[in-house]
Amino acid sequence: MEQYESVKDYDSMYFRQYTLNAETDKALHTLEGILRGIAIDQSINISEIQEVVNWYEKYRDLVYAHPFSELIPVIANAISDGILEQSEMADILWLCNNFRTTRVFYDVVTSDIQKLEGVLHGIISDNVITAEEMLGLKAWLNENEHLAKTYPYDEVYSIALAVMADGVVSEQEQTMLKAFFSEFADIRSSEIINVADIQRVKAEINIHGICSTCPEIVFPNKIFCFTGTSSKTTRQGFANIVTSIGARFVNNVTQETNYLVIGNEGNPCWAFSCYGRKVEQAVNLRKSGLGILIIHEHDFWDALEDYTACNTIRE
Repeated sequence: MEQYESVKDYDSMYFRQYTLNAETDKALHTLEGILRGIAIDQSINISEIQEVVNWYEKYRDLVYAHPFSELIPVIANAISDGILEQSEMADILWLCNNFRTTRVFYDVVTSDIQKLEGVLHGIISDNVITAEEMLGLKAWLNENEHLAKTYPYDEVYSIALAVMADGVVSEQEQTMLKAFFSEFADIRSSEIINVADIQRVKAEINIHGICSTCPEIVFPNKIFCFTGTSSKTTRQGFANIVTSIGARFVNNVTQETNYLVIGNEGNPCWAFSCYGRKVEQAVNLRKSGLGILIIHEHDFWDALEDYTACNTIRE
């Protein structure tokens, strides 16, 4: 071990090295996601290639540091003619997979969430979102189901299903998706994406969280909160049902809350409907890494029916 004047000096050096390696891995995860995102519809246009160029410009000054010393020249050569061939992209992806730091600075979930952010970035990089891209996104999400319950996987999965229910991405849905995806993708350096326009759209449609799709709901010893209006029961009736099966009911969302149930009456369970304070609190808790799930009332009743039937059989 090197000689340090104090433990504090060593800790400081370790922290700087940890941060550098962690940022390196994040940069590689983001690049991998962008590459997969721009090619998710099996087609890459000049605007999408520009996002790879933006990544290159951001990190090109690190060309003398490993692994950028190996990666930057390969990217420079690939984008020099304004075309990104499949073989060139495969070479870059291979480098991303093989040049991550030897220590594990991120767990698998965190790494893949960073890739998801890159995928979303790649999809909106040309300012157009097609049905083919959404189908490709759904396929990617299905291949990465281990990210379920982790923000923003559930939110992205739900909105992908909702938008593609009719197999078409309308102009209005494109605007909504761009605003939604930009919540997770860092588009500040983009020369194609109109950041100011997206900020305007966000202000108009009031982005909030959405319900998880096919959530796994467990009842005993779990904490439930309810918002909205139910066509099946009152809020007190909901509380009585929850407590009768060994769960807890609370009136307000806290860090300990496991499920926030959205009532079926009133606003539909949609990405940009504003349900109010409780949903906003739940979304913010999910952003901070807590595992609270926002679920639709329909899923709650289905899970309750299955749970009741199972326990009746056991008895």
